[in-house]
Amino acid sequence: MTRFTPAELEAARDRLVPDVVADGLHVLFCGINPGLMTAATGHHFARPGNRFWPVLHLSGFTPRLLKPSEQRELLSYGLGITNVVARASARADELSAEEYREGGRLLAEKVTRLQPRWLAVVGVTAYRAAFDDKKARVGPQERTIGASRVWVLPNPSGLNAHWTAATMAEEFARLRVAAEQG
Repeated sequence: MTRFTPAELEAARDRLVPDVVADGLHVLFCGINPGLMTAATGHHFARPGNRFWPVLHLSGFTPRLLKPSEQRELLSYGLGITNVVARASARADELSAEEYREGGRLLAEKVTRLQPRWLAVVGVTAYRAAFDDKKARVGPQERTIGASRVWVLPNPSGLNAHWTAATMAEEFARLRVAAEQG
């Protein structure tokens, strides 16, 4: 893996990372916003401590552990990745409430256009802020966006100590089963 200097990471601030999307996906995963490592590499969930890729594999979404640089392979499994807020930052707490709300509005437009079976937002706090749903919990939501159902997953960041990789994989697997059932 490429090592970046602090200056190189800082230079990635506010950079945009292209979505990995297609029409009619089974699941469109939605991160909070790109971190600086993701922005520097151009690959989603690229920070070494982030558990997204291992949990995706442990939950059965992918037949093997993918590297962030292999993110386009997700499309062959009917999976994609986007973010609530497009701009990169060092921490999610650098985002304003307005950025979350506008991100939720733009995400709803994207989901309406792409029509994934499920939108899976990774991070209950981000979901609550983006969709003004203070009572949301991890799991399937009552909200739909067009024909797309919504599921909130735990944030796979290494900073989220409330969830282990194993318990996250169980929740991701619940979504996988629901997505397979249609």
